[in-house]
Amino acid sequence: MFTGLVETMGTIVHRIDQPPGCRLRISSGIAAQNAKMGDSICINGCCLTVIEINGEQLDFEAGEETLSRTNLGDLRDGSRVNMERSLAVGDRLGGHYVTGHVDALGELIERREDPPWAHLRFRLPSELASQVASKGSIAIDGISLTVVDVDNDSFSVALIPHTLEVTTLGQRKIGDTVNLETDVLAKYVQRSLGMNPIDQQGSNQ
Repeated sequence: MFTGLVETMGTIVHRIDQPPGCRLRISSGIAAQNAKMGDSICINGCCLTVIEINGEQLDFEAGEETLSRTNLGDLRDGSRVNMERSLAVGDRLGGHYVTGHVDALGELIERREDPPWAHLRFRLPSELASQVASKGSIAIDGISLTVVDVDNDSFSVALIPHTLEVTTLGQRKIGDTVNLETDVLAKYVQRSLGMNPIDQQGSNQ
């Protein structure tokens, strides 16, 4: 479990293709501190497992499913990624609960600069629109953000200077894809509302 508060931007040192997946070697900075084999680290919103440690360089494996359904498939040597270590019991929760399980890819369709702020609009699959609410939370490339407005196939966020400086969203351009994870509470609410009385009765037996 994560909070969506990015600790550092890592850099892909080496992408090693290992069909059907790949191995990612990442210069991880603070995210490598006290890292242990098997630790879970959120990379652009995807929960991956540490499989090798060499100082500040951490290795991860990404499978075919992850590469095809997230923007990790687009990473190359030199790419920057958002990184967050998993939440420890008792830690402060400054963002919102992020599972590290990406729901879908979104696309940056509008970027309006309002220095030092920026307003970004992303396209999202219409089936996810009901899980996104104005003033609600969403994770974009692992970053916990507050939704400004939402319609049937897009939503917008306003980014403060700090977010633009310390995350990859400061570098995103029109047409770039991002990993989206909707609020886990919204998923359960939608699931509950979608069950008919017979389903609910049967689930209680």
